[in-house]
Amino acid sequence: MADVLTPSRTLLAVAGGWSVLGLAASHVDALLPLWQGAGLAALAVACVDAWISRKAPLLRVERELAGVWPVGTWNKVTLKLHNEGARRVALDLYDDYPATWAMEGLSHRSDIAPGMYAAVTYSLCADRRGPASFGPAHLRVRSPLRLWQRVHRIGAPSAIKVFPDFSKLLGHTLSATDRRAPAAGAIRKRRRGEGTDFRQLREYRDGDSMRSIDWKATARRQKPITREYQEERDQQVVFLLDTGRRMLARDDTTTHFDHALNAVLTLGFLAQKQGDAVGLMTFGGETRWVAPLKGRNGLDRLLGAVYDAQPSEMAPDYLQAATNLLNRLSKRAFVVIITNLRDEDDTALRSACELMSSKHLVICASLREKVMDGARSKAVDTFPGALRYSATVHYLQQRREAIRRLGIRAERLIDITPDQLSAALVNRYLDIKESGQL
Repeated sequence: MADVLTPSRTLLAVAGGWSVLGLAASHVDALLPLWQGAGLAALAVACVDAWISRKAPLLRVERELAGVWPVGTWNKVTLKLHNEGARRVALDLYDDYPATWAMEGLSHRSDIAPGMYAAVTYSLCADRRGPASFGPAHLRVRSPLRLWQRVHRIGAPSAIKVFPDFSKLLGHTLSATDRRAPAAGAIRKRRRGEGTDFRQLREYRDGDSMRSIDWKATARRQKPITREYQEERDQQVVFLLDTGRRMLARDDTTTHFDHALNAVLTLGFLAQKQGDAVGLMTFGGETRWVAPLKGRNGLDRLLGAVYDAQPSEMAPDYLQAATNLLNRLSKRAFVVIITNLRDEDDTALRSACELMSSKHLVICASLREKVMDGARSKAVDTFPGALRYSATVHYLQQRREAIRRLGIRAERLIDITPDQLSAALVNRYLDIKESGQL
């Protein structure tokens, strides 16, 4: 596929010179034949050059790039241009990458001899999650005499998937899985020798609870023997993730939904490391269901199911979501609702929590706009500032009243800014695991 033939700078310069000669010929009759002859000669050469360049050059374009990219990080793309024709090809290269992505390294000018190739590498930074595609590359090829240039689109399209950046999500989660060190922002309250699943018998140590002593083993061995427990495994952690219009709210450049999704993946990674199955259901827009599954396969399936999920303009229906989840979950689970609560939601959300709590352990995480905390702490020195402060305080009071009307115990409700959600959920999960509430 070729674009419209356009003149090059060389041809424009020739035309400019011919125009100047024509201006001179208008005053000097002797120059008129020279001007006419030069014009005819230039026109003939330009026509021949355009005819020669009418066909796409025998170029083969290969694009090398990873099939999966993390969002917000720079990645390399390499284009290889193979000249399979009999003449040298001079061109400028542009790639058809997603228009909103940041780019460095293009355009690129190449001059490729017959039978040779040129490799061009440039960098891209994806600005959002989801599927993305590249079209055929744009090659602005100059004609043999450099009088014309024509744009050709050559090469196959490429499709990639842009995932959340896992390397940034899991820093404190990796620490949380190490029982010898607390996670950054996630304080682990260990109690030696306590848990819910029996692990082994061992000799009594100072500090062990008297309740953990196995008296029969102590009698047989004639020395104190203690039962050692580990946290219960083979449980289910299921996320009920709001994809409604309120999750479109932003703190800086990141939506509440993206913060919530990062928290889901962070806690999902930790849960599968602890031996639990991880699942998810979205509501408030498109409904997606990922049945709980243990191990790395469960996390991979969860990530593959939600990497391209986006919030919609629809309002969430909490009771319908709770009913759908109950119909899908047969085994008791730790259910984490992530939403953005408003005062009009108290009745619907309370009914949904009560319905699910009849069978499952439920906590609700409500995302509070970070800008509200900033407005409340900002000094008031103007009348508009006073109005803004009053409106903020009034909104937060309504929010607290809505939360109070929910009737959910404090340990089952998290009202927090989006950037703190991951650490808060990790803390709550570890507390629940160690307490044996599941």
